Amino acid sequence: MTYKSLEEFFKDNKKVALAFSGGVDSAYLLYAGLRDGADIKAYYVRSAFQADFELEDAKRLVADLGADMEIIHLDVLVDPKIRANSPDRCYYCKERIFSTIIKKAKEDGYDILVDGTNGSDSYDDRPGMRALEELKVLSPLRLAGLTKDQIRALSKEAGLFTWDKDSYSCLATRVPTDEEISQDKLDKIEAGEDYLFSLGFKDFRLRYYQGAARLQLKEEDLAKVMENRQHIVDKLKEGFSAVLLDLEVR
Repeated sequence: MTYKSLEEFFKDNKKVALAFSGGVDSAYLLYAGLRDGADIKAYYVRSAFQADFELEDAKRLVADLGADMEIIHLDVLVDPKIRANSPDRCYYCKERIFSTIIKKAKEDGYDILVDGTNGSDSYDDRPGMRALEELKVLSPLRLAGLTKDQIRALSKEAGLFTWDKDSYSCLATRVPTDEEISQDKLDKIEAGEDYLFSLGFKDFRLRYYQGAARLQLKEEDLAKVMENRQHIVDKLKEGFSAVLLDLEVR
């Protein structure tokens, strides 16, 4: 089923739980639900795969909107299928996270769970999408045909600080497929990315590669990384065996 607008969706679905990340899409969906008079509650799952700043952004957005949010703490690394980091890791992770939200939301009286998948998101090679389909999670942005660019424009119009927020995939994506994920690796990756953020870099990735840090940056940032080369090397070698610059830029 498709909808002409989010307003139409929330007219049909007046009470929903939202799998909330604090990113561009789920932030706008939360705003739209409140705007359109829905009883919408946000559920943020705090796991080892989310960077600390993501939770802070989520808290800020919820405070700005006067929305209701519950934080659920979940240890995803206890699941050996997730730790193993196979090509289907995202499926197992999404299934565990969304099943946890569904259980808690039902206890709170919410029978419908929605998420921020939008009209620009592809189903190709995205095993996590399969978990959403199996669990019958609805994606109002996608159902209303809203693309990422449209959501950013609407978010800016609505005054949401998230409108120009860079996309930020979970920390688990920094570890190569089929290499086991550990808390130690995730901590090193997050600390390294936090340092690069502090230098003013945006929209980059620090990949874990055989104990080394492999940096993927935008082409316009290459000069800046060379200007700060020694500082970056000194800092990142506190947690990594080497620092590599990937010339296949983002």
